Amino acid sequence: MLTIKKLISGPLLLAFLVLVATSASAAPRVTAKIDLSEQRLYLYVDGRLRNKWPVSTARKGYRTPTGSWRPTRLERDWHSRKYNWAPMPYSVFFLGGYAIHGTNDLKRLGRPASHGCIRLHPKNAAQLFNLVRKVGRADTRIVITR
Repeated sequence: MLTIKKLISGPLLLAFLVLVATSASAAPRVTAKIDLSEQRLYLYVDGRLRNKWPVSTARKGYRTPTGSWRPTRLERDWHSRKYNWAPMPYSVFFLGGYAIHGTNDLKRLGRPASHGCIRLHPKNAAQLFNLVRKVGRADTRIVITR
């Protein structure tokens, strides 16, 4: 007869520990890496580069934070309360009011132009937004470097 002590110390414990270790150390399924010096977003899915897009980040006098975050919320149709109700379609928020979102100012993509957010072509923003929504915020990572 199996006792709880035997179950806890036997193969069940080993399987549980492997499961916990694997899920705790598993890489995010989606990673959006933003390189501020290049003004580019590199989109990785399951560790493979899927897309590379031009972005606009903070212009002089503003800043885009560097670091690593999980998205905090998704907003399909958002407008900035701080900057004259500017449209921010397909927003993926990651730190307070900072987000990756679409822009209509396409001519500035590839160089600093924002108040700190990461601007993308609306089609690319929609693709990122839908991917994050599909895999979930917990399996998404946003990494911003200089």
